[in-house]
Amino acid sequence: MYRILSILTFLSFTIAGFAQKTIAIKCGNLFDATTGRLLSAQVVVVKGSTIQSVTPEADFKEKTDTVIDLSAYTVLPGLIDAHTHVLLQQDVTSQEYADQLLKESIPYRTLRAARSAKISLDNGFTTIRDLETEGAMYADVDIKKAINNNIIAGPRMFVSTRAINTVGHYALSPKEYNWELDLPKGIQEINGADEARRAVREQISHGADWIKLYTDRGYYKAADGSYHSYPNFTKEEIAAIADETINSGKKFAAHAMTRDGIIYAINAGVTSIEHGFGMDDECIQLMAQKQVYWCPTIFICDYMAEGREKEGNPMDRLFMQTFPAMFKKALQAGVPIVYGTDIGGYSWDEPQAKDFEYMVKWGMTAGQAIQAATVTGAKLLGKQGELGVVQPNAFADLIAVQGNPLQNITLLQQVKWVMKNGVVYKSVAGR
Repeated sequence: MYRILSILTFLSFTIAGFAQKTIAIKCGNLFDATTGRLLSAQVVVVKGSTIQSVTPEADFKEKTDTVIDLSAYTVLPGLIDAHTHVLLQQDVTSQEYADQLLKESIPYRTLRAARSAKISLDNGFTTIRDLETEGAMYADVDIKKAINNNIIAGPRMFVSTRAINTVGHYALSPKEYNWELDLPKGIQEINGADEARRAVREQISHGADWIKLYTDRGYYKAADGSYHSYPNFTKEEIAAIADETINSGKKFAAHAMTRDGIIYAINAGVTSIEHGFGMDDECIQLMAQKQVYWCPTIFICDYMAEGREKEGNPMDRLFMQTFPAMFKKALQAGVPIVYGTDIGGYSWDEPQAKDFEYMVKWGMTAGQAIQAATVTGAKLLGKQGELGVVQPNAFADLIAVQGNPLQNITLLQQVKWVMKNGVVYKSVAGR
């Protein structure tokens, strides 16, 4: 018994020793997400899963267990993508979407989602907000659990499970298929305020961190050049969703393209507007006034335009004509803009950091664009000081690129090194 106790005591001290392991990371440059500037020659000390200190290399005296030399690289906080779909593998055409829901089982789609999650991590996005499973029920919760339990590699996930819409306003539509079939749906359908409340409660009970709803459909451009759409919810329905979500301590995001869906959502208390390709000046003013986040997902609009126009829907092409000026207006008005891609809607083999190019081209500095994917994304998620920054007590989520991303934003498409929670998942040679 004495020998067993001795062995257990030794093992406990050994495990504790491993838990206290410290890593010094030498940074050629370090992006300060709070100021949007680069600091040269810094040393970041990581202890376990968190950052312990950040010190100029000239002043650094501490002894650590390991040293990672990234002195030839620029180190940044792990990036945040606030709009992804790990369970979707591109839906430029309606057929691509239907094939996934009709021909692929949820287990098969979940296996593919594991690959998507690893790609996101390798891309330098150590945190994602995954905004619905597109018919795969609660499989995003399983992916999140598998990552948290170290079964698969992937980013930190905030999930929204099924999303909510009213009956008949989302794919797959019975009018396009045999109406005798019980077709899978891309979302959870509701009718009336009571069903809306039930849907929110069900999704939260299954593990939803966020609630997502689709507030409009049928987008069109009017003769005066303004964009419009048809609202999906009655005021009572959307109010019930908002009330149930907020009273449960959660936030909700609204897919909304034009003022007809955006203003509904803002007045209901939405936290973020997704896409908003056709918003107008009143939307911008309200969002700035109420500090509603905008997740513009620019690249996907451009990416989808040609394919969807071939199917008879020119709206993405039309949106792209007015998108740059509208983005500049929102930026100047003080709308909090958060980085989000809608990847999954486009192929996971395409660059996840592509939106940065548009943001810089349309008026942001490179520093502001990176802040949209770091400190602003962290605020959206309620994780200020924990995510999107390199400072003591923040999670040890770090990435590195070769060169200066403030001079060349496309370098974020070439992330060379990734650490999440103090664990290196992607390494440059010898580091």
